[in-house]
Amino acid sequence: MPMQATTTAPLFSAALRPDRSPGVVGGWVALVVATVLASPLVLFVPEMLLPASAAFVAGVVSMSLLSVQQSHRRRMRQQVTLWPDQLEIATSQKKGERVLKRFDPKTVRLILDRDDNEKVLALRLRSGKEEFELGAFLTPQDKSSFAKAFGTALRKARQEA
Repeated sequence: MPMQATTTAPLFSAALRPDRSPGVVGGWVALVVATVLASPLVLFVPEMLLPASAAFVAGVVSMSLLSVQQSHRRRMRQQVTLWPDQLEIATSQKKGERVLKRFDPKTVRLILDRDDNEKVLALRLRSGKEEFELGAFLTPQDKSSFAKAFGTALRKARQEA
């Protein structure tokens, strides 16, 4: 018996990825510029060699740690797919493992944690006693935008059921 292709489209689908801002690259550029500008001072004032070297090493170590952290963070991804009868969240972790969570749209609740200025700090799904955070790596603006679109789709899924 041949396999049938599914023609059903999801109600909502989104790929969540961390912000790809070039913040670390700018830090490396600033470190190089500071080194070039400070070099003549160190040559003319030899007693500055030890403090300047210590500051340079501290800068290189902190920039290296920040680069590694951002590299791991960029590997994280969440694929959110909402079907009329099921919500699927596929999370790709830092080390490459993939975790698939499934929820019933009728029983899952979207919980938004907000600050005093009504910015979304966290998006959580609650199903019974289980809680799951969505897009922890997103910026507050991206979280707000996603929450609005996803909340609308989740209400639509509940109405169709």
